[in-house]
Amino acid sequence: MACNVQRLDALRNPNQIGPKGAPATVRLVSHLTTARAERDDEIADTIALAGAMVDAIGSVVLAPKPVLRASVACLVAGGHLMIEDVPGVGKTMLARALAAAAGMSYARLQCTADLMPADVTGVSIYHQPTGNFDFRHGPIFANLVLVDEINRSSPRTQSALLEAMEEGQVTVDGATRPLPDPFMVVATQNPVEYEGTFPLPEAQLDRFMMRLHLGYPEPADEAALVTGTAGAASLHALQPVASEAAVRRSIAAAERVHVDVAIADYVVSVATATRRDERLLLGASPRAGLALVRAARAWALTDGRDYILADDVVDLAPVVLSHRVVVSPAARTRSRSASDIIAEIVERVPAPPLR
Repeated sequence: MACNVQRLDALRNPNQIGPKGAPATVRLVSHLTTARAERDDEIADTIALAGAMVDAIGSVVLAPKPVLRASVACLVAGGHLMIEDVPGVGKTMLARALAAAAGMSYARLQCTADLMPADVTGVSIYHQPTGNFDFRHGPIFANLVLVDEINRSSPRTQSALLEAMEEGQVTVDGATRPLPDPFMVVATQNPVEYEGTFPLPEAQLDRFMMRLHLGYPEPADEAALVTGTAGAASLHALQPVASEAAVRRSIAAAERVHVDVAIADYVVSVATATRRDERLLLGASPRAGLALVRAARAWALTDGRDYILADDVVDLAPVVLSHRVVVSPAARTRSRSASDIIAEIVERVPAPPLR
């Protein structure tokens, strides 16, 4: 309050002298100008960093560029990523390349039916010489954790990820331990095989910011992969283009990307439309709208902008909202997927004009 009063007094009295001899209005304008310049520099650095990461990952992973942009945007937005596709299209490779390009620590968790929560979070082991229990960190204590075939782990083990993904911490034996910052979970699952799997509940699916599909590569790219001129061999030569500190700064910069009121209203209108659509038993929650805005901010940075357009919402709505809604049985019998329904809803809701 004192600071606000001082600024108001300075505006009323332009000749008031500040503590360093300069007029208060001049010092205030100088401070605001410096802060704005620092913000612009952080935004520019994040735009350059996002572009470099997309190019680095694209040199290893044979996937459409929008998919690579979305994976980088998910990291910059501070979210978690679900990759759902058939085996052998590069889901694991994408996670490894993303961690390598970002210069972050990486751990892999292979899910099976007998995997226990302690295998995820870690366990306290009795140390006989000292008479104390020493905590052995689990694979969750890494910047990027690949949870491979997440739907093959039991619900009990899946629940061990909820606190980590939502709050960035784990609680073991009554002690809460923070996870590294940044922290990202990249989970994979096979959509065509259901034997020995445990479907993820809606509450856990909601923890993932995006759900992506890689698809099969183009014939020319697949030929290069078969001949050994692209793919896994390149991963070992992939050099980091970022660091943990740079990713943290990028996440902070993404939060300052401008969101116009009209864009916010558009996101709310899309979420409301999903709740009223008869083809959906469960529509998008308010948290889904927040995730869509966060993702759109980072998506705009990957496109070289510091503001969100309606097109960003249109591009990202299917990958951000489709796993957060439940399709009705009648719509499923007509082979309507959640992504198709979301795309139709977004096209139907009037978009705000460009300003």
